[in-house]
Amino acid sequence: MMLRLKKILPAIAFLGTISVNAQDYRQFPMWDYRLPIEQRVNDVVSRLTLEEKAAQMLNATPAIPRLGIAGYDWWNEVLHGVARTPFAVTSYPQAIAMAATWDTSSLYRMADFSATEGRAVHNKAIELGRTHERYLGLTYWTPNINIFRDPRWGRGQETYGEDPFLTAMLAKSFVLGLQGNDPRYLKAAACAKHFAVHSGPEPSRHADNFNPSRYDLWDTYLPAFKALVTEAKVAGVMCAYNAINTQPCCANDLLMNDILRNQWKFTGYVTSDCGAIDDFFRFHHTHKDAVTSAVDAVLHGTDVECGHIAYKTLVDAVRNGLIKESQLDTSLKRLFTIRFRLGLFDPPSLVKFAQAPASELEAPAHKAHALKMAQQSIVLLRNEQSTLPLRKDHKKIAVIGPNADSRLAVLGNYNGKPSRVVTVLEGIREKLGSAVEVVYEQAIGFTNDSVNTQRTDMEALARRLSDADAIIFVGGISPQLEGEEMPVNAPGFNGGDRTTIALPAVQTALLKTLKSTGRPVIFVMMTGSALAIPWENENVPAIIDAWYGGQSAGTAVADVLFGDYNPAGRLPVTFYRSDNDLPPFNDYSMAGRTYRYFTGEPLYPFGYGLSYTSFLYDALQAPAVITKGKPLLLQARVKNTGKRDGEEVVQLYVSHQQVNGRAPLKALKGFQRITLKAGESRTVRFVLTREELSLVKEDGSLYQPTGKISISVGGSQPGVHIPTTSNVVSKVISVR
Repeated sequence: MMLRLKKILPAIAFLGTISVNAQDYRQFPMWDYRLPIEQRVNDVVSRLTLEEKAAQMLNATPAIPRLGIAGYDWWNEVLHGVARTPFAVTSYPQAIAMAATWDTSSLYRMADFSATEGRAVHNKAIELGRTHERYLGLTYWTPNINIFRDPRWGRGQETYGEDPFLTAMLAKSFVLGLQGNDPRYLKAAACAKHFAVHSGPEPSRHADNFNPSRYDLWDTYLPAFKALVTEAKVAGVMCAYNAINTQPCCANDLLMNDILRNQWKFTGYVTSDCGAIDDFFRFHHTHKDAVTSAVDAVLHGTDVECGHIAYKTLVDAVRNGLIKESQLDTSLKRLFTIRFRLGLFDPPSLVKFAQAPASELEAPAHKAHALKMAQQSIVLLRNEQSTLPLRKDHKKIAVIGPNADSRLAVLGNYNGKPSRVVTVLEGIREKLGSAVEVVYEQAIGFTNDSVNTQRTDMEALARRLSDADAIIFVGGISPQLEGEEMPVNAPGFNGGDRTTIALPAVQTALLKTLKSTGRPVIFVMMTGSALAIPWENENVPAIIDAWYGGQSAGTAVADVLFGDYNPAGRLPVTFYRSDNDLPPFNDYSMAGRTYRYFTGEPLYPFGYGLSYTSFLYDALQAPAVITKGKPLLLQARVKNTGKRDGEEVVQLYVSHQQVNGRAPLKALKGFQRITLKAGESRTVRFVLTREELSLVKEDGSLYQPTGKISISVGGSQPGVHIPTTSNVVSKVISVR
């Protein structure tokens, strides 16, 4: 690859440039890599015409030949692996599935591998002269750190779940892995989205206005953004479509000027969501036209318009005195700083990340990690009479259902295209080999009892399967039904969202028929969020949640079904019993939502997950009294009391018992995923900071109440019984 790059360097001079005959632009300070980036950025901005400045503030920026600047498109995606690229890449489990691993180190490694593949893709684009095309750049509009407050939201699959702490910890690891640790250059540029208070409904997202309480804003909707901006130093932020308190997010006084720029001191770039500036005058009706919308967005620090209309009017806006040209310069300096930090104006030999060869695409280590994360993400929800794991010496296994042989489902959305995708059917066949008869029928669709217009006789199907040693039903839902602003016409779905969280009735009907065979039935559920399955929970002996598991989903599911991998995934969202447990979808109050504020009894709680072995917690050590403002050190012992090696997700929750203001019922404040051999014990330690022991006020400031707090450590939330985790250890501590 380097030989090919060296051959084209005379034509492009440096990475990110194009050839120019009329002028030797290389003499400009902007091209002198020995100078500080700030000086180089100031130089390039000073040389741009007004028209060039406006054009460089669109996501698809044109080339500027007289300065040697190549065209560049800011829009790229890496939600769970490099997405939408024309080249084959590694596809990891969907974001919600990665959250179910509860493993920050796995997220870091996945992001690091993805950035490496992204660099290889970009290098191929340079070689082919395609750096100006969408999905080939190094600025990725990921991660989606909106809080998954309502399971009906179709894009919740793109998030890390319902908890602000879990979301922040996983997202920080992702950003640090993606951006790298080089003191000069970014490996890739991450972007925290959608800022803020954004989680459906999809059909009305361009016009919605939400008025969250200040408490909910600071307690739930902002913590992950704050962590990425102030701790992980994320390069970019994307402002959301909706309005907050009647102001569109991309021109919002509170969010953009006060919190992001003033309080958090964010110096990176902000992009609008795609078409969001047009929404100002088209749907929000807060501005009269594209010009006033563009001006207001820039004045609020929105540096890039994902679009091609509004920001083109900035030329006339400057000339007519609606905005100063220096305001454009402020945005342009942020934008070019990112491009310089990516090394796009420096010789490739100086940028170690620019050496990534095409062989990094789908590298063996990357594919192995995709399988590992798929295994880690699987949550065992039910396993009565130790139905699982299945024996491999059965004579006949039936694999049934709409997701059994679906490649589309396992890839989720915002996905790349790997060379090979393993479905559940393929994974089982590969696992068992030719000695076991594996029969397959799709049998039904997701919401109807027909396949290719042919209606299924469920009773006849049951008779055909009555001699199977086990029946594996692979159902749930699909990214074809839930996602971003989708024209879906199916019962229970609307515009990408769901109108009910119930498993489609036809699937329950088929499961009832399969159960009538008397054969063991296993339900492998694929979904991007919580499904209500009360009948299945009472009647199907084994249920696993496999999410949308990426390219190796089928292999991972087979590994769990047949005991080659001991499941340890944990739910990053609450599974409710029915729609009756949910407040109205468009109500952004957190009252009654998520495990932190839900007072009912869930079907499967946040943090829930079973194992093929068992664990015992004891020896919790923590001081009886702590001083306000000081960190809390505590430890507990975990023992694998079963006969299998296994992983356990240790969870720490804090509950404030004596507060006058609002507070969560309980809140996750620590977790560790550990591996224990059968009979092995380990002491796990936690340090809770002042911030983690604090609550928020209406103005966003933190305070630490005096009085009693309950600290709980275990394999689940306090008060939740998990058969494979014998207990949760707790202690009440006084804060003085």
